[in-house]
Amino acid sequence: MDYAVEIWRVWSVLSWWLSIVALVYGVTVVTFIVLENRSPQLTFAWLLLFFGLPVLGVIIYLMFGRDHWAFSRENKLLRQELRHIVKSNDHLAQWAAEQKAEIEKLKQIGPPVYGRVLDLLRRNAAASLFPCNSLEILQNGCEKFPRLIEDMRGARHSIHLEYYEWGSDSMMEEINHLLLQKVKEGVEVRLMYDPVGSIFRLKGRDIRKMNAGGVKMVPYSPLYYIHTISYRNHRKIAVIDGCIGYTGGMNMAEMYLKGPSEGNFTGWRDTHVRFTGQAVWGLQASFIIQWFNTTRELLADSAYFPPLPETPGYLPLQIVNSGPDSQWKAIRQLYFAMITAAQHHVYIQSPFFILDESLAEALSGAARAGIDVKVMLAPNGPDGYFAYRAGFTYAANMAAAGVQIFYYQGDYFHCKTINIDSVLCSIGSANMDIRSFTINYELNLVIYDEKTAKKLAEDFIKDLTHCQEFKLKAYKQSNIFGRVRDSVFRLASPLL
Repeated sequence: MDYAVEIWRVWSVLSWWLSIVALVYGVTVVTFIVLENRSPQLTFAWLLLFFGLPVLGVIIYLMFGRDHWAFSRENKLLRQELRHIVKSNDHLAQWAAEQKAEIEKLKQIGPPVYGRVLDLLRRNAAASLFPCNSLEILQNGCEKFPRLIEDMRGARHSIHLEYYEWGSDSMMEEINHLLLQKVKEGVEVRLMYDPVGSIFRLKGRDIRKMNAGGVKMVPYSPLYYIHTISYRNHRKIAVIDGCIGYTGGMNMAEMYLKGPSEGNFTGWRDTHVRFTGQAVWGLQASFIIQWFNTTRELLADSAYFPPLPETPGYLPLQIVNSGPDSQWKAIRQLYFAMITAAQHHVYIQSPFFILDESLAEALSGAARAGIDVKVMLAPNGPDGYFAYRAGFTYAANMAAAGVQIFYYQGDYFHCKTINIDSVLCSIGSANMDIRSFTINYELNLVIYDEKTAKKLAEDFIKDLTHCQEFKLKAYKQSNIFGRVRDSVFRLASPLL
């Protein structure tokens, strides 16, 4: 009898403490999530996860749910340092002083959409305008890699490389050897790769060899950083001597030249940009910010922002960065603004197609208003099976609204471009999916040049000859189990 009483007493005390812990936990998570002022649907979803899976829910939030406030302090300090670099550098200070006048000039001489996008990106992403540049669109690896290798061979001061994927193969062995040789010549070489993007392609011995040879090769957010494991660095950046810049869709691996070894692909179709001029300063700043966030080494020397070796023509560009540390999802809002401003056509290229509600409404609204909306996608690929399957459900939704959906055949399709009315275009690393717009670190180049936009539109039309149009009726008549599978995968859209 006494034994039973003692058990009851212990259980009563334990229950009391468990109730207190549960109450404190409940009040804490409710207060924390509610004060973030997210959408009601997202707020209730997180609360359901926290209370349904108390421990696992917190872990999932730390991995996938944190917003820009988690990064705000270090970003503020770094922006202060970059402003100091600008003020202490004569040509950067002059460029900064001319910003307002250059923006007003472009608004006056360009179509109305220019002003709308310029103001949006300045407010959302603090994206500066770089008016004087020259630019070359590189279609496929056979155009990018020889140019990049040639530019790196000519480097005299620094080579900065930031890629989602860095491979270990015969082509990369040649590039690694070149980078090691440049270090021996006195060139600073810094290389940042994403460990998730490179996990099955980059060998540890190559990393050790590069670092032993003087190349500073570091992973962005190592895999043991559980709290940032979902926030991947998907950018593609190369800056040589602070004078030449590359960005776009292609990573650094032989696959991007020859095509994936997995699947029945005949090659690799992608789009990249090589440019010189003032915009390289913006690309350099993007690298320096991410390098600091990764290594805590601040590259404050003004030598990384040299004066232009020659005066290029008038070709205005903006560098737009987006990531989980951004309060405003700048690239998503860029796409939204471009789509809703279109008067004649919207051409979009992306391997993936996972839409949030706002972009779905923008695309369907444009199509219903009579705008020619064409979206070019990859039907499958070497990875991301769930995302491709889920993408068919979004393709069906958009096709029902009048959007023309095309799937590229033959080569694996990896371009990330948007073009409206052949007057404004953007090329970068961001896919047309929720992950790129909210979770990944991405970078796009916005090009305010009708000649370049027309060239990109012509390339789009040429690509259509390699495409097969998505037919809504055929999809609806396809195997019911396949469509159910696609719809189930769609439930995980924010993480795909």
